[in-house]
Amino acid sequence: MLTEMTIDDALQRFLDKQRKRLSPRTMANYAYVIELLRDCLNGYAYQSLSGFEKKRWEKAFNDGDEEAFCKLFGPDKIVENYGEFLGYFMIRKVMAGQELLKASGTVTKKLAKWLGEQGWISGDDSADAVDRATEASVDLPKAEKLASLLYDQSRLAPDFVPDDIADEDWVEDYLAIEKVEADAIWLEGNVGPVRVPNVGNLAQAGWSVNIVLARLNGEWHVVEVGNVYP
Repeated sequence: MLTEMTIDDALQRFLDKQRKRLSPRTMANYAYVIELLRDCLNGYAYQSLSGFEKKRWEKAFNDGDEEAFCKLFGPDKIVENYGEFLGYFMIRKVMAGQELLKASGTVTKKLAKWLGEQGWISGDDSADAVDRATEASVDLPKAEKLASLLYDQSRLAPDFVPDDIADEDWVEDYLAIEKVEADAIWLEGNVGPVRVPNVGNLAQAGWSVNIVLARLNGEWHVVEVGNVYP
């Protein structure tokens, strides 16, 4: 059975609704976040499909429609992919600054609430998505700032020859933050303290980071850093 209301239709109706109340600058942010959400859905949401839905998408995609997901499926598929969008796509695939990261949480929060009001998702699904987006509007800018702070620390690391570092003094991994103090963090595997000034207001236990560290003269130093994931 074909879905009458597609994701594309719903997202356009959402933007049309917001345009009546938002300033042009804010509306531009909303439109850009929705464009990024569409890109994420079309590029990654197929991974959650199975059975007939997966076959429908594969046929359309293999026939050359790279935007098939948002054309084929209904708005009930949107919020179930918030984790991919807010937890991966906005961090790994978008060169986003503080304003855009905050906006991604704000816009998806409004969208989840609106989808619930339209009856296209359940009240529980709407509430869960609103909570997730609300957290993202705070956590994503903090995570980006933490990544920048860790990068700054990597530039202060003492000079050393990597081949001279013993295996037990070298860490290159995707690690969870286990403990946070005002000016230091500890990572899983009992790696720490890693001295980072003013980190206490940003980092949270449970967040993860792609990082390279070296222990020099008994102290851990950041050598390289990738993304931080709330």
